[in-house]
Amino acid sequence: MGRAHGRKSIFVTGAASGIGAETARYFAQRGWFTGLYDVNETGLEEVADVIGSGNCHVARLDVRSREDWATAVAGFSAETDGKMHVLFNNAGVGRHGWFEDIAPEDHDWVIDVNLKGVINGVHASIKPLTDTPGARIVNTASTAGVIGSPQLAVYSATKFAVRGLTEALDVEFRDLDIRVTSLMPWFIDTPILEIGNTDGANEKMSDQIRATGTKVYPVSMAAERAWEAAHGEEVHYMVGKDAERARFFAKFLPKRLRKQLSTNLPERA
Repeated sequence: MGRAHGRKSIFVTGAASGIGAETARYFAQRGWFTGLYDVNETGLEEVADVIGSGNCHVARLDVRSREDWATAVAGFSAETDGKMHVLFNNAGVGRHGWFEDIAPEDHDWVIDVNLKGVINGVHASIKPLTDTPGARIVNTASTAGVIGSPQLAVYSATKFAVRGLTEALDVEFRDLDIRVTSLMPWFIDTPILEIGNTDGANEKMSDQIRATGTKVYPVSMAAERAWEAAHGEEVHYMVGKDAERARFFAKFLPKRLRKQLSTNLPERA
């Protein structure tokens, strides 16, 4: 028997920081065995130290690599006797800025991590998920997957795609006894707020957030909603009142929402 010793288990990508790290801690505190995966090995070690080595499996995982996925899932399965109660496809990256200022290679990177990484994860995890009664996949999307977000165009496109993938697979996987849900945060206090149009850019998304007075929610709220997404009956789980408000406006008052987005958009330099 692996170290999970029959406990429920969650496989978390992007676990070295932000929503992934906080969600792993949240589940571990409730007695779950956690799989921690990221390209940031130092961050993984810090999270594992908090959770305890007997409560987690840790491995480097680049979600773009099918080989990395196969190795990580095999290692996790060895510790959980082939079970995976929740796959939390959370790893994500972004670029913030005018579309034409972002290199095409960076657009590729965002697409490969945010969308292809999720698809790779589902493929790699089908066996342990189908071998676990009542298993669930939780995909981190975003409020940017509800409304097209200027200066986050390609990031937003990937999150719309993750939303669509979630809805399709939730129907498709019902006969496999696997539910598929998504987490849709508003701005959360995590390192991703520091993205710019390039690595090391002077102007960050956080600067614009502060300038407009946009609300930022604590990462603990996202972890709580991830727990609900792993147990509840809905398909999409918004994080924060602003996320709920954005979903309402996108559905019922789209013109008003687009006007508001235009008002908050800075002028090109």
